[in-house]
Amino acid sequence: MSSKSGELLQTKVQILDKEYVVGCRAEEQDSLITSAHMLDRKMREIRSSGKVVGTERVAVMAALNIAYELLEEKNREHSYNEHMGKRLQAIQDKIESALLRDGTRVGDADAGEGGEGATPEVESAKD
Repeated sequence: MSSKSGELLQTKVQILDKEYVVGCRAEEQDSLITSAHMLDRKMREIRSSGKVVGTERVAVMAALNIAYELLEEKNREHSYNEHMGKRLQAIQDKIESALLRDGTRVGDADAGEGGEGATPEVESAKD
């Protein structure tokens, strides 16, 4: 089955023994199928617990559980990024402090050994 990028494909997915046809782009098809399998597993898990009756209620509980898991993951990622940002800033501060202690100003490393404004000596050719 070949299709141009951006062209909609009709993709069949099965959730709780019911088939659904969903339109998606070719590059999204694998993710759609994986998502449908994840939803199917979650709904079967909830239904088999016996605590929730009715397909609609099972679907709502599955959606709530998946949304909760997504938010938890986003919060973990945000916390990790914030933590790493602080650690990187601390490392940068230590490097700058060490450079200042050694008499090298931050930014001088790019100017070469002669410091800022140093020009290379050029010998003129003699005839």
